[in-house]
Amino acid sequence: MNIINFINRFPDESSCVEFIRQKRGQAGIVCKRCDCTKHYWLANKKSFQCSSCSFRTSIKSGTVMENSNLPIRTWLLAMTFITATKKGFSASELQRQLGMKRYEPVFRMYHKLRKVMGKRDDIYRLEDMVEYDEAFVGQATKSPNKLKRGRGSQKRSIVAVMAESTVLEDLETGKSDKSCRYFKMKKIKNLEAKTAQNLVREFIDPNSVLQTDMSTTFSDLSDCIDVHVKEISGTEKGHFNLKWVHIAISNLKKHLQTYHMISERMMQNYLDEFCYKLNRRYFGQKLFDRLIIAAIYPYWHDCG
Repeated sequence: MNIINFINRFPDESSCVEFIRQKRGQAGIVCKRCDCTKHYWLANKKSFQCSSCSFRTSIKSGTVMENSNLPIRTWLLAMTFITATKKGFSASELQRQLGMKRYEPVFRMYHKLRKVMGKRDDIYRLEDMVEYDEAFVGQATKSPNKLKRGRGSQKRSIVAVMAESTVLEDLETGKSDKSCRYFKMKKIKNLEAKTAQNLVREFIDPNSVLQTDMSTTFSDLSDCIDVHVKEISGTEKGHFNLKWVHIAISNLKKHLQTYHMISERMMQNYLDEFCYKLNRRYFGQKLFDRLIIAAIYPYWHDCG
C-alpha cells in the first residue's frame, strides 16, 4: 500500500467506514450483552445492532481504534505510512505526514498499533531449530549523573532475541548455511536462568532444538526444551549456530537509531514493531491488510 493506492482506495471517510465494516463482518461481531452473533448494520449510526437484544456496537468498539476521536481515515493513513517502509518511522514524522497539529494523539495511536503487532506475534511459537541470545540496546534514563557502567547500566535495556532457523546444505559443495523464518524479541529485567526458562516455555515449542552460547543464563533448560545445543560464541561453530540472532541484533540496533529517547516502559513496543515487520518482510503491500486484521480482530480485549 502506497499513498497513491491509498487515495484511490479510500477517497473519503465513508469509504474507510465501509471497509472496516466489511472486515468486521468477516471477523464476526459478538454482542457484549447476550453473546449473539447476528447483527444488523445501522449506517446512520455507524454501528452494529444485535438482532436479539438490540444492543449496539460501534464501528470502533472492540478494535484498536476504540475510544479514539480520530477519524478512521486517519488511522488507515497512519497504517499506510507505517507499513510502507521496512525502516523505522518516528511519531514526529508521522505527525508531519498526517498534517496533525498535536503530537500526543499521534504518539498514542502509533503505540497502540505497535501493541497489536506484538499481540499478533505472541499467538505463534517458534519451532524446529531456534537460536537464542541476548542484546543490550540503548534507552533513555532519568538519572544521567548516577549511571552504572557495563552490563548493569541504566542506559541499556536487555533484550532476549530468538530466531527460528533451518540448516541448508549444498549437495554439490557440501557447505552448510542457514535460512531464517521468524523472530521474537522480548525486553527482560535480568540475565538470570529463571528468566530464560520462562521465555523458552512461553515462546518456543518444547520439541525444538535450542541453540545458545555457553552463558550461565542457559545453564538449566533441560526441563523446558527437547534438545539444547551450547557452543562458545567466539568459535566458528558458535557463529554458525547463532548466525541469525546476531544479524537480527545488529539490524535492531541500527533500526532504533531512528528514534530518540526510547523509554524503558515503551521499549517493548518498538521491539514488537521491528519483529512484526521482520516476520512479514516478504509480504509487500499485503502488510497493510495484515495490520488491519490485527487492529480490528476481536481478541484485542482478550489480550489485555
